[in-house]
Amino acid sequence: MDDLGSGTIAAYIVGGLILLFVIIALVRAVRIVPQATAVVVERLGRYSRTLDAGLHLLIPFVDRVRAGVDLREQVVSFPPQPVITSDNLVVSIDTVIYFQVTEPKSAVYEIANYIQGIEQLTVTTLRNVVGSMDLEQTLTSRDQINGQLRGVLDEATGKWGVRVNRVELKSIDPPDSIKGSMEQQMRAERDRRATILTAEGIKQSAILTAEGEKQAAILRAEGNAQAAILNAEGEARAILQVFDAVHRGDADPKLLAYQYLQTLPKIAAYPSNKMWFLPSELTSALGTFAKGFGGPLADEGEARPAGTSPLGDDLPPTTLRDPAEALAEARRESAAATADATSSGTLSGVPFDPAVELGQRPGRGAVPPRTSEPPSDAV
Repeated sequence: MDDLGSGTIAAYIVGGLILLFVIIALVRAVRIVPQATAVVVERLGRYSRTLDAGLHLLIPFVDRVRAGVDLREQVVSFPPQPVITSDNLVVSIDTVIYFQVTEPKSAVYEIANYIQGIEQLTVTTLRNVVGSMDLEQTLTSRDQINGQLRGVLDEATGKWGVRVNRVELKSIDPPDSIKGSMEQQMRAERDRRATILTAEGIKQSAILTAEGEKQAAILRAEGNAQAAILNAEGEARAILQVFDAVHRGDADPKLLAYQYLQTLPKIAAYPSNKMWFLPSELTSALGTFAKGFGGPLADEGEARPAGTSPLGDDLPPTTLRDPAEALAEARRESAAATADATSSGTLSGVPFDPAVELGQRPGRGAVPPRTSEPPSDAV
C-alpha cells in the first residue's frame, strides 16, 4: 500500500511537471505583436525573421525574441551643449531631433544604442558647423545650421536603419556678458532709428507747414490784390459819379460857400480843441452866401425864373429855406462856436487852413492851401 501511494504521488508530480512544461511552451510559442512595433526573432542565436503586427507562432526553446523596435516617429531633446564659435565665444545650444526607425534589423544589429549614437553625432556635427561661424551668423543662421545637421545625420544614420526627418535648434544662449552688450547695442540701434524717424517727422511737418504758409500767403496776397483793385475801382467810380454830379449840377461859389459855413461848427465841436481859428475868408463867404440867397449883397440884375434849380435843368426842383433865416442861423452857429472856442482857449489872428485842421494835406483836397497873408477879419 505504501509503494502504491508513493507511485501515485510521483505520477501526479510528473504529470504536473509535464503540464507546466506544455503551458510554458505554448506561452512561448504564441507571440502577439502590437501595431507600429517590430519584433526581431533569433533561432538558435542567429537572426531568423522580423515579426510585424499580429499573431505569430514560435518554436519554443528554439526561437527567441531579441528586441522589440518602435516604428513610430520619435522626438528626442538633447541637453544643452557648449559650442565654441569662430570668434572664440562659448554658446550653449539645445537641439531637438525627429527620427524614425525604418529597418528594425539594422537598428538592432548595426549599433548598440542608436539614440545615444544620434546624440553624439549631433553634438560633433553641431560643433563642426557652428565652429566655422561667428556669433552673429550663429544667431541669424538657424535654418542653415538645421539643414547641415539634417544632411550629416541622415547620411550617417542610414546604415543604422534610422531616418532623421528634422533637426531643430531649440535655443542658442550666448554668455551673460555678451547678452548685456547685445542688449545695449540693440537699444542704441533702436534709439538711433527712433531719432531718425523723429527727425524725418519734424522735417516733413516743417515742409508741410511751410507749404501751407506759402499757399496761405499767396492766397492772402491774391485776395488783398483783388480787394485793392475792387476798392480802387469803387473809389474811382465814386469820384467819377461825384464829379459827374457836380459837373451836371454846375456848382457855383454860392453852393461852395454854403457848404463851407456848414463845416465851421463841426470844426469847433471837438472837445480837444483848445484854440479855434476863424478864416479870413469868412466875410467873403458870408457875402457870397447872402448874395446867393437874394440878400442885400445880391445882384439885382440876376433874375431867376421861379421853380428852377441852379444845379441844372435835368435835376428835380429843390425847395430852399428862407435866405434871411438861413443867414441868421449860420451867424448864430458861428457866434456860438466862437464863444465856445473863446471860453476854452485863446483866439489867434493866424489864418485858418481847413485842409490842415481837418487832417488833409495841402494840394490834395478841395480847399486851397494856406497863405502867409494876414487875415482880413478875425473875431
